[in-house]
Amino acid sequence: MAPNPFSPSRSTRYALVAAAGVCALALTGCGSSDGDSASGDTRKAASVTVTDAAGTEVKVPASPKRVVALSEMDLDSALALGVEPVGLTAGRGQKGAPGYLADQAASIPVVGAVTGPDIEKVVQAEPDVILAGQSADAQVLAQLRKIAPTLVTIGGDKDWKKSLELTGKVLGKSNEAEKFLAGYDEKAAALKKDLGDRAGSEVSVARYSAKGSAVMQQGVFISDVLKDLGFTRPGIQNEQGEGHSTPISAENLDEIDADWLFIGTLTSTTGDTALLGELAKEPAYQQLDAVGNDHATVIDGSKWTSLGGAQAAVSVLDDIRAAMVK
Repeated sequence: MAPNPFSPSRSTRYALVAAAGVCALALTGCGSSDGDSASGDTRKAASVTVTDAAGTEVKVPASPKRVVALSEMDLDSALALGVEPVGLTAGRGQKGAPGYLADQAASIPVVGAVTGPDIEKVVQAEPDVILAGQSADAQVLAQLRKIAPTLVTIGGDKDWKKSLELTGKVLGKSNEAEKFLAGYDEKAAALKKDLGDRAGSEVSVARYSAKGSAVMQQGVFISDVLKDLGFTRPGIQNEQGEGHSTPISAENLDEIDADWLFIGTLTSTTGDTALLGELAKEPAYQQLDAVGNDHATVIDGSKWTSLGGAQAAVSVLDDIRAAMVK
C-alpha cells in the first residue's frame, strides 16, 4: 500500500509529541480543552522546587500524574509510595520490571533498558516528571529535560533510603516515605531481636551466572540492609567495591563462604536455575561451611543483588527471617 502523503512522518510525530510535552510543562498559554486548561492552571499554581541527588534544582508539579521511572530503584520507590509510573526501564538481566515487582508493574510500558532510556518511547509516555536514577550522562539528561522535569534520584552512595525520601518530595509523598522508612526500621529492629546471637553472624551474598560467581561488596543496596541487622561480612565483602559486584574465580570459590550464604541469579529462567543446580554439585561448593551446615539459601538475585529499593529491602528482611530465625 502506498504511504498516505498527508500522514506525518515518524520524525515529525516525534517532534510534535516532544513539543507538546515541552509546551505543557512550560505552563504557557498553549491551546487545550477546558479540562486540560484547568489542569494546567492547577499545576502552575502548585509547583515545587526540589534539589536532586546531583545538586540540581528542578521545578516539578506538586502532584505529578505521569511519572517515568528510569531505574529499578525509582520504580520500587514510586510503587512503594502508591504511584504507578507510566513508563519503566527493564531491570538488570530482565526483559521488564525486576521479578519481585513484576506483578505490580505488569501493565507499565518498558521505555528503556539498564543501558539507558529509549528517548522516543519516553516522549510517547508523555511524562510530567522523569525519575532518572543514577544517570550521570549529561547528554541523556539534557534530552530528557526537554521532555519533562528530570531528576537524578540516586546519589553516589546508592542509599535507597535517601532515594526514597527524595522521590517522596518529587511525588508529593513525603509523609508516605517517612511512614515507610519508620515501618522498615521497626521491622528490622524486630528481626534483629529475633535473630538473637545470629544477628552478629558473618553473612555472604553471591550471584551466579554463566560467567561464574560474584560477590556483593560495600556500597551497594544489600550491604546496607545487612549492616542494619548487625551482620559482619567475609573477606573482600567488607571492602568498598569498584562496581556493582566483584567476580570470584572458580579456584577461589571459598571466598563466598561464611556462617550464612545467600546466593542466586538475576533471572528465574530454566537456564539460570540449571546453573545453580550444576554449581551445587561442584565439590568446592559442597565443601563450603555454609553449605555443610545447611546455611546456604537460594534467593532472588533481581531483588538481592541488583540496584534494590524500598520494597526490596522489606522483602529481604522477610527472606532472612525465613532462613535464619528458627
